[in-house]
Amino acid sequence: MITITDISKWYGSFQVLADCTTAVEKGEVVVVCGPSGSGKSTLIKCVNGLEPVQKGSINVEGIEVTDKSTNLTKLRARIGMVFQHFELYPHMSVRENLCLAQEKVLRRSRDEANAKAEALIDRVGLLPHIEKHPGQLSGGQQQRVAISRALAMDPIAMLFDEPTSALDPEMINEVLDVMVELAQDGMTMMVVTHEMGFARKVADRVVFMDDGRIVEDRVTDQFFDHPESERAQDFLGKILNH
Repeated sequence: MITITDISKWYGSFQVLADCTTAVEKGEVVVVCGPSGSGKSTLIKCVNGLEPVQKGSINVEGIEVTDKSTNLTKLRARIGMVFQHFELYPHMSVRENLCLAQEKVLRRSRDEANAKAEALIDRVGLLPHIEKHPGQLSGGQQQRVAISRALAMDPIAMLFDEPTSALDPEMINEVLDVMVELAQDGMTMMVVTHEMGFARKVADRVVFMDDGRIVEDRVTDQFFDHPESERAQDFLGKILNH
């Protein structure tokens, strides 16, 4: 469904991605991990064109993301994106946050959008809060709303950029539980995360990055049990022992 071929990206003279190649099959969950500054978030933002690349190509279900003629707004409506800091509209209620893009982009009627919003918010256990504004919710609740908002667009795939890193430890599991359920339902997912327990439980494959490069791209059990590179061994040694 997602094919990333030999992409490179620079910010001025600084190269943030170097010759990255990987792919995600339909229904597959791929976790992208690595140390801070390794290019993980940049890689995932390139998939839906939030970050342009200077070299290589990205194809999402037959759509060439890197082609200048591609309608990126239309593409992003089909690929859900969940960010670290929720990115909800603070002046709108939960219901309005979920309905807006459905009505404006998908041209759904208010009744259709409302029905979809209520079903998704109920699914993540927040129906009693649907008329509240984001500022009245905890961080974990806001992130569950953000996931629901992305799902309201009926995406073909979901991208998660460190969805739990801004949360208090007590709230992390309530968001990860929603993501686990999504994965079990067969949603195609690319997830940038440091949550190695989630990766081991849910991911089909792990992409390990360092210094803008994909160092390892392996089946999950192989990555955790027998990392090939010294860099991955060192990373796992530090992260799993804390």
